[in-house]
Amino acid sequence: MTARTRYLMVGAAGITVVGTIGVIGITRADADTSTAIIGLSGKCVDVDAASPVDGTKVQIFECNDTVAQKWSFHEDGTLRALGKCLDVTGGAAVNGTRTVLYECNGAEAQNWFPRAGALVNTASGKCLDVTDWGRADRTGLQIWTCTGAANQAWEFMTDRATLPHETSTVPTDGDTPPADLETPPAGGETPPTLEPGGGGAAGPGLNAQLPPGGNFDLAVWRLELPTGRPGSPDVIPPAELAGVNGYTNPAYFWTDRTDGAMTFWAPERGVTWKESKYARSELREMNRDGSFADWARSGSHTLSAELRVAQVTRNVCVGQVHLGAGGPSKKPLLELYYRPSGDIYIGVENSPAGGQTLHKVGNVPLGERWAYAINVSGDTINLTVNGSRTSYPIPSSFGPYRHFFQLGAYNQSSSASTTQGARVKFYSVGITHA
Repeated sequence: MTARTRYLMVGAAGITVVGTIGVIGITRADADTSTAIIGLSGKCVDVDAASPVDGTKVQIFECNDTVAQKWSFHEDGTLRALGKCLDVTGGAAVNGTRTVLYECNGAEAQNWFPRAGALVNTASGKCLDVTDWGRADRTGLQIWTCTGAANQAWEFMTDRATLPHETSTVPTDGDTPPADLETPPAGGETPPTLEPGGGGAAGPGLNAQLPPGGNFDLAVWRLELPTGRPGSPDVIPPAELAGVNGYTNPAYFWTDRTDGAMTFWAPERGVTWKESKYARSELREMNRDGSFADWARSGSHTLSAELRVAQVTRNVCVGQVHLGAGGPSKKPLLELYYRPSGDIYIGVENSPAGGQTLHKVGNVPLGERWAYAINVSGDTINLTVNGSRTSYPIPSSFGPYRHFFQLGAYNQSSSASTTQGARVKFYSVGITHA
C-alpha cells in the first residue's frame, strides 16, 4: 500500500512542494539543512567519533544533535554527513554488509531513498538495518532484505526552521500557552472515530501499513504542523488526511510501523502560530462538511483517546478544548498535560483573558499506554483518566463562547534543538456530540 506523502524539494532556485502517490526522493542543496535519522530505541544514525575518514563505521548512538548526526539528502540520491556519503562496503548487495562513511564517488551503492519509513539502498534494493536488533550505543548498521521490522524503521527529524516554506491561506488559529507553565508548580453530531481492522504487529484494529487516515476517521480533523511561515504554520485539510491514501509525513505525522499508532512529533524548534511560542503537530476538530467545528456547551461533548507519550522534554499538551466563536480570545478552555515524570495535569483556564489553574489527575510512566476522556456538559468539565473521574466548574465569563477539540502533540518547551521535543502515539480517538 502506497501513501500520499508530501516532501519539501529544495534547490538553488527555491522550493517546490510535491504531492503524489508513491515514493518521492528528498533533495536539498542547502548545506545548512540537516536531518536527524532516528531508529530503534530512539537512537540516531551516527558517524563513529565524528570522523570523516573513509571507511568510518556508521552506527546508532544516543541522539545528541552533534555534527556526527546531521545528515542531508542530495539531488544525486546520496545521504551525506561531514561532507561524505553513506556507503555500502565494497558496493556489495549481500545481507549483513556494513555501511560506512566514504568519499562521494557517484557509485549507486551510495544512493538511498525513503520508503514507508525505511531507507532503501538503490543498488541492492535492501534496507538500512540495525545489526542484530542491537540497542546499545555504537551498534553498527548494515543492509538487509526489507522486512518492515522496527530495526529498519526510521524517523526523519528535519531542521525545517532553516528551510523555505510552503505558503498557507488558512486563517491563523493559534493559542497562547499559560504563563505558569514556564515554571510549572508540582502539582450537527460528529460520529465517533472509526478503527478499521488491520494486521501484522499492529495493535488491535490498526494496520501498521496504512497512513493514519487509513486507521482513524480523519475526515473530521485538520492537521497543524510545525513547518511553514513564522506565525502561520502549514495546515493539511481533512480531504487530504482522510482515507487509505491519506497524507503522511515522515518527520511529523506518520503511522508507527511496529504497532500502527498514529504518531505526532513536535520539536522544540519549529514554526508556531503567532499567538504561541511553542511548536505543535496537532489535529484541530472540523465538521464533516469541511467547516470549522464550533459547538455550544449545551448538550454533552466528549473527546476520548488511548495513547502513550514516547518522548517529552518538559511538558506536552495531548488534548484540549479550545475557545471558538463568541469573542476575540485565542485561549483554551482547558488543556491536558503530560510530563517526563509521568504526572498528568489538567489546566483549567480561569477566564478568557488568561491564567490557568493546574490539577494533578494521575501518573503513568513514560512510554506506557493510558486513556482519557474529556467531557464538557453545560457549565461543567468532566475528566476521566484511566477510569478515575474528576469534575471542574466552568467560570461564567466563558458563557458567550463556543468551542472545539484539539489532540496530538502540542509541545510546551522550546529551544534551538530539532531532536528534543514531544512524540505522542495514539491508538484510538473518538468524538461524540449529544
